[in-house]
Amino acid sequence: MDIWSKKKRSQVMSRILGKNTKPELRVRKMLSSLGYRYRLNVKGLPGKPDMVIKKYNTVIFVHGCFWHLHSKCRDGTIPKTRTEYWQEKLLQNKKRDANHIKALRAQGWEVLRLWECEIEKKPDSAMNRIGKILVNKKKDISNLVRIARLDGR
Repeated sequence: MDIWSKKKRSQVMSRILGKNTKPELRVRKMLSSLGYRYRLNVKGLPGKPDMVIKKYNTVIFVHGCFWHLHSKCRDGTIPKTRTEYWQEKLLQNKKRDANHIKALRAQGWEVLRLWECEIEKKPDSAMNRIGKILVNKKKDISNLVRIARLDGR
């Protein structure tokens, strides 16, 4: 049994966004504050990642805990009404995510998956994860440039 009427449930579900969600906007703000440039929802890549930082060969997915079944979050559970429908739908999302991540890694992309709850409740942790990956990439690129200059390339 749903806690809302059909009309109220329909209204709530219609307000769920696929792009430009609050967690995505927060991550964009974090990236900008760290000085990184990115592209949004690149169609040519598997899964159309939310943010692509081509210079550092890194993609970022911002996943909603419910829609992507975050196992470490209370929101990442299957509803008690229409359980079969939701279980099939949400497990397909999870499988599709895994396939996209596997394909991106096979193409040489670094994949960072951030969860909605992490961004909202622990923004410093999310910022640290972003910084950790990108700072290491930045060091690698700086070393390559330095070596290239020494070799006279």
